[in-house]
Amino acid sequence: MSNVRQIHQIIPAQPTSDGDGVKIRRVAGFNHKQFSPFLMLDELKSDERADYVGGFPPHPHRGIETLTYMMQGHFQHRDHMGNVGELRSGGAQWMAAGRGVIHSEMPMMEDGSLHGFQIWINQPAKNKMQPAQYHDFQPEVITEYTHDETGLLRVLAGETEVAGQALSGPLLQTGVPLLVADWRAWRGQSLTLSIPRPHQAMIYVYRGEIQLGDNSTEKSGSVKAGQLALLTSGDFLAIQSQSQESGILVLSGEPIDEPVVHYGPFVMNSYAEIEQAITDYNSGKFETY
Repeated sequence: MSNVRQIHQIIPAQPTSDGDGVKIRRVAGFNHKQFSPFLMLDELKSDERADYVGGFPPHPHRGIETLTYMMQGHFQHRDHMGNVGELRSGGAQWMAAGRGVIHSEMPMMEDGSLHGFQIWINQPAKNKMQPAQYHDFQPEVITEYTHDETGLLRVLAGETEVAGQALSGPLLQTGVPLLVADWRAWRGQSLTLSIPRPHQAMIYVYRGEIQLGDNSTEKSGSVKAGQLALLTSGDFLAIQSQSQESGILVLSGEPIDEPVVHYGPFVMNSYAEIEQAITDYNSGKFETY
C-alpha cells in the first residue's frame, strides 16, 4: 500500500457566523495551494433554532461554485434567475455562480436539529464569466454503496471506485473533475477509495475519530471531529473508523493553477476583476444576467 495517501497537515475548523447570524464552523483555504480546487468548507450544526433561523438572505456571488449538502434539516434556495429548490435531509444542491448570481438560502424549519455543509469550489478563469447554473439533487438520487466491512458511502459529485465497483455521483458537470463523498461507519469498519494521483485530496471529520493512512508509516495518524486533514499524493485513500460511530467528508479534485483573489462573495484572478464585480453588482448588472 505504498501509494496510500497520508496526512500532510491537520487544520481545525474555526467557529464563526455568516448570513443573518447563522453559526458555523469554517475551514478556509483561499490562499492554500493544497486546497485547490476547493476554497472553503463550512459546517452548519446546531440543535438551537436561534443559531440558524435567520438563514442566508439574498446575496451575490461571482467566480465560484457552491455545493450544499444537508444531512439533517430543510432549506429553500431562491435566485434571481427564478430557480426555487428545496434542500431536504440527505439531499444536495449545486450552483455555479459564473458571471453573477443573487440567491438566498433560508430555513424551512422552525425547530429541530440542523446539520449540513457548504463547500466553495473555485472556477477556472475560463468559466468565471459564464452564465450561472443551478441544480438540486434529492436524497433518492445520491449514489450509495454499503457493505458490512465498509459502512455507508454516499457519492455526491464525481467518480470513484470501491472494491472494484465504479461509483458516480449525480453531479458530474463541475468546472474541473472532482469528488465529494460522505462516509459513515462503525468502529472497525474501513474504506479504501481510489483517487487519481494528480488530484489533491482532503478529508473533514464531522463525527467521531478515524485512522488515516498506512499504519506502517510515520505519517499515518488519527483525525478527530472538527478537523480537516490535507493529504499527500497517492492513488488510494485508506480510512478506518476508531469510534463507535464516525462520519467524514472526502474531497478531492484537479487543482486549478491560477491566482486566487477573494473579496467577500467574489473570487476572481485579479484585484481589477474584483473591483469590476463590485461595480457590476452595485449597478444592478447582476440582476440582468
